[in-house]
Amino acid sequence: MASEEPVYIAGAYEHPTREAPDKSTMQLHAEVAKGALEDAGLEKDDVDAYFTAGVPEHGSGLSPLVAADYLGLDPSYADTTDYGGSSYVSHVGHAASAIRDGKCDVALITLAGRPRSRGQATGSGVRGLQTMQDSFERVYGVTNVTMYGMAAQRHMHEHGTTSAQLAEIRAAASHHAQYNEHAMYQEPVSVEDVLESRVVADPLHLLDCCVISDGGGALLVVSEDVRSTLERSCVEVLGHGEAIGHQDAGRIDLSKTAADQSGARAFEEAGLGPEHVDYASIYDSFTITVLEALEDLGFCAKGDGGKFVEGGTLRAPDGELPFNTDGGGLCSNHPANRGGMTKVIEAVRQLRGEATDEVQVDADVALAHGTGGSIGTRHGAATLVLGGEDR
Repeated sequence: MASEEPVYIAGAYEHPTREAPDKSTMQLHAEVAKGALEDAGLEKDDVDAYFTAGVPEHGSGLSPLVAADYLGLDPSYADTTDYGGSSYVSHVGHAASAIRDGKCDVALITLAGRPRSRGQATGSGVRGLQTMQDSFERVYGVTNVTMYGMAAQRHMHEHGTTSAQLAEIRAAASHHAQYNEHAMYQEPVSVEDVLESRVVADPLHLLDCCVISDGGGALLVVSEDVRSTLERSCVEVLGHGEAIGHQDAGRIDLSKTAADQSGARAFEEAGLGPEHVDYASIYDSFTITVLEALEDLGFCAKGDGGKFVEGGTLRAPDGELPFNTDGGGLCSNHPANRGGMTKVIEAVRQLRGEATDEVQVDADVALAHGTGGSIGTRHGAATLVLGGEDR
């Protein structure tokens, strides 16, 4: 039986840059690590576990070796689980397990990347054939944005979801981004603005898509023994779940994600349900990613996501379920094309009462959810349920 020892997030730091042509990816890793250590009140030598994934210049399998060398870390435990954007949500869960197993006490998780400075065509660029599946999919010219467009089209066909309902999600995110001095796009947009932006992958418009940004973030996950020595307010990891969704030999359901499994596992571990969540950080590569995740995490019935997001449901501070109060990947930041890290960081800010005043939620329980890969083919889903220290 798994240990029930409490585990906490003690440090969280988001790099303020959104474009860093004068910095290396390794430099960004070092700067976010330093920021998280200072936030927690810990030193580099306190770190005994290290987690990272997806440093594109060095190959995903070698990421922890290259980064730990650069950072001067001497970890007794390392993990390079790579679920794309959901990786860093899963890293928090893996760090919690390692701490409960007695493998480590202070786990550092870092993310950094420079896709904006590198001119990477993240959503629309055609990629080379690397996997067996690519020979059946990418040879037909599919890209990330076309696969998400296909999922949105199917959701509309199955459930009558409209483009205006998807646009509600971007409008809510932009409402929050106006208060974030570091957000890439701070000007609020309306549903009509989204609908009037050009179509890039029918039915998705330009403003249904996330930003491409440089930057990164870091987290420190610690044991109860370490937390008891800190003066910093910490956030407890109450539940964690993961799942992999795939195309099931062609029987793929484009209208759902593996969040239905990862969310259920996280809620079960926490002993809570969607009704207990005061704030949600939902991975937002595209507006359809958010809508499907909201349904699959249980915040509304399957097919009702469009109606659920209408009328300001997602807007802080008074909406029924405030989400992505930093502006999220749609407006603020999507470092290294992997948004899971910033989802956890904003959830930590909310639970500590350190979000921007205009969007601060009275939150005791928060959810952070990551989606990696593509919901049009194979994707990872990772969910965390987090609790404030004084809840």
